Amino acid sequence: MSRIGKKPVQVPAGVTATVSGQTVTAKGPKGELQFVVNDEVLVKFEDGEIAVQPRDDSKEARSKWGMSRTQIVNILTGVKDGFEKKLEISGVGYRAALQGKNLQLALGFSHDVVYQTPEGITITVPKPTEIIVSGIDKQAVGQVAAEIREYRGPEPYKGKGVKYAGETIVRKEGKKK
Repeated sequence: MSRIGKKPVQVPAGVTATVSGQTVTAKGPKGELQFVVNDEVLVKFEDGEIAVQPRDDSKEARSKWGMSRTQIVNILTGVKDGFEKKLEISGVGYRAALQGKNLQLALGFSHDVVYQTPEGITITVPKPTEIIVSGIDKQAVGQVAAEIREYRGPEPYKGKGVKYAGETIVRKEGKKK
């Protein structure tokens, strides 16, 4: 029994949600998103709440039940408030800058890394060592942040590289004589 899946999803104020068949569509101040629920899961919209239930008691239906509810919550939150991930850059000479819509990263390579911002994602650089990735699609925001971090992830000896804000890097001790 899914503890998450049992709870109905309240549609927040300022957001209109519609359920047609297996497609849940949400419109809000930030934009519009939709999610197609798997056929193993039943979706109902009643009294400003979206309820999700498995069609039968099979393992596949129960495994997709809670995930479907979470995806619906994510699209409702995304069109109302949006999502953002913060990245921090540490290291001598490591910095970020915006070049039009593209992100230019100096990460200790012989060349600058240029990351092209995908559609629906906004990247801001308030400081040369801080990057903020924001958008309405939680999966896309996380994917873009992971791709930027992948260029030069934090290394365990000096902690240099790109890391998520609040992430702790387990440091290793260097060589001893």
